[in-house]
Amino acid sequence: MAATAYSDSDSGRGESSEANSKWLDAHYDPMANIHTFSACLALADLHGDGEYKLVVGDLGPGERQPRLKVLKGPTVLTESPLPALPSAAVTFLMEQHEPRTPALALASGPCVYVYKNLRPYFKFSLPPLPPNLLEQDLWNQAKEMSLPSVPVFLEISGQFDVEFRLAAACRDGNIYVLRRDSKRPKYCIELNAQPVGLVRVHKVLVVGSTQDSLHGFTHKGKKLWTVQMPAPILTMNLLEQRSRGLQAVMAGLADGQVRIYRDKALLNVIRTPDAVTSLCFGRYGREDNTLIMTTKGGGLVIKILKRTAVFVEGGGDMGPPPAQSMKLNVPRKTRLYVDQTLREREAGTAMHRTFQTDLYLLRLRTARAYVQALESSLSPVSVTAREPLKLHALIQGLGPTFKLTLHLQNTSVARPIVGLLICFLYSEALYALPRAFFKVPLLVPGLSYPLETFVESLSDSGISDIIKVLVLREGQSAPLLSAHINMPGSEGLAAA
Repeated sequence: MAATAYSDSDSGRGESSEANSKWLDAHYDPMANIHTFSACLALADLHGDGEYKLVVGDLGPGERQPRLKVLKGPTVLTESPLPALPSAAVTFLMEQHEPRTPALALASGPCVYVYKNLRPYFKFSLPPLPPNLLEQDLWNQAKEMSLPSVPVFLEISGQFDVEFRLAAACRDGNIYVLRRDSKRPKYCIELNAQPVGLVRVHKVLVVGSTQDSLHGFTHKGKKLWTVQMPAPILTMNLLEQRSRGLQAVMAGLADGQVRIYRDKALLNVIRTPDAVTSLCFGRYGREDNTLIMTTKGGGLVIKILKRTAVFVEGGGDMGPPPAQSMKLNVPRKTRLYVDQTLREREAGTAMHRTFQTDLYLLRLRTARAYVQALESSLSPVSVTAREPLKLHALIQGLGPTFKLTLHLQNTSVARPIVGLLICFLYSEALYALPRAFFKVPLLVPGLSYPLETFVESLSDSGISDIIKVLVLREGQSAPLLSAHINMPGSEGLAAA
């Protein structure tokens, strides 16, 4: 299927074209029929040929059987059934000799299946069989660690023989941190909601919660920052661009966005046609920086990060703007400033009363002028509900002949208006009009009617005056609307 372009933006600023995007749209197949989550995606060079494949533990929704799929590019290379739902997939090295081809470990139901060269190699069932003698000591140390609740997400850092930390997000809404020699959790991070994802970025634990927010914690449980998301978080994973030393967290949201954060700074937003349920970033094929996404409807989206792309932290609506941290160059207080401050402090009550008096007078004069304009119909908009009209005048030309266009509009919802008259008041010594009084046709609601006439300037000295336009109702002396038109000077006569 042909690639389809989607918009992605930096720091909240939309970019609608692929040329301005940081990503290349390599492949999109809405009918790929892949249903999985991030823990069941893995990238590995399974055949030792330098071309990385995608391993997918497909859940097989509905009545379909769960399957293990291996993809090469956009096509499925192999596919094999699984006896139960998969929960995680990871690749690891079993041998030291060349070529070092990794093996695949897949957790499915109560068993862990190990594949080598895409063929079943080993099965480890729970409860476990007697372990290997070489692993006996490791299992004895591991079984001594206990947690107060069932873990749902694990993040491990460090080496087992030297020092390691294990962070476990559990179903009781807490995150427990264990160290190598501790039998019980050393630190506990209490969350206000259930965790939906756990990713370690450098030395920071990034946790997504059901309250639509991301939280950053240290390994000792100190909260560093919180970012609110615009929609619920469906999946999370790590984005690591090793060529630039960048580590960031990716969060797939229910509204079709994939947001990339470094700490609390928003780096990039990718918009997809459907909600993303799994994310995986790494080397795919022969491209080092490839983003693989599967959607809620079973679609597959593959994007490649441009080699020239640089993620820049943007202000957007996340956190305070950079200008807030800049120190203002406040001038020193002068003697005049100090004297004015003392005067305002001593006469503050009198100054406030004077200000209130002036404000009341301004409001009174404004109200009187408004009432006078309504009574004399000087406003270009009618204020009566019976005759809802709007008048606008336009003068065109250089002179001595001008074109005068009146735009009269009936602003009522459904009632037409008939029986209106237009009257012009002007100085006959300065101007001449072919019709100074004419009847207006029926006005349909909502339409603007242009009424045109011509004005001829009679003055040779370029003197201009005001022409009054009155909108009248038949049988009434008071105008409904009026407009005063400031006529321009006749440039035609001046040039002649």
